[in-house]
Amino acid sequence: MVAAAIPERIRRLQPVHAPREDRAQIAELSTALHGSSAASEVHYDLVGPNGQRHRIPEAVVHGLARIAEVLARGDALTIVPVGAKMTTQQAADLLNVSRQYLVRLLDRGDIPHDRTGKHRRLKIEDVLAYKQKRDRERDDKLDELARLTDELGGYDDPRPRK
Repeated sequence: MVAAAIPERIRRLQPVHAPREDRAQIAELSTALHGSSAASEVHYDLVGPNGQRHRIPEAVVHGLARIAEVLARGDALTIVPVGAKMTTQQAADLLNVSRQYLVRLLDRGDIPHDRTGKHRRLKIEDVLAYKQKRDRERDDKLDELARLTDELGGYDDPRPRK
């Protein structure tokens, strides 16, 4: 990855994926980090390139354990501080919609937002709540469509005829 691309990835809240070949090693790390959470006397140090050791605080160990758990499953993740404000473009990217469509959602009052001068800002929690509600409604409608299609005989029997 080119160094100049890192800030753009962070700014756009692009998820981080673990390569398939790294997942076993990440799973081992996850197990080690989760196993240590019960023992308060266990600690971890980060060893820098010059051999400098830095104690990793317990809160960071718990965060790393959660990150390793998610990546080991093959899921991607994006880390955003709770209470963080997003631009309309970041929110649109997160929802996988155009910025113009997101602005229409904001104008309708579907997602709360604040204005800072001419710019709109959204709380990450509000965007995620909208996404969860939207996804749940979509899944319910798809289930209903599948049920109706089945009732009306819209699916052929998948078994081969003799």
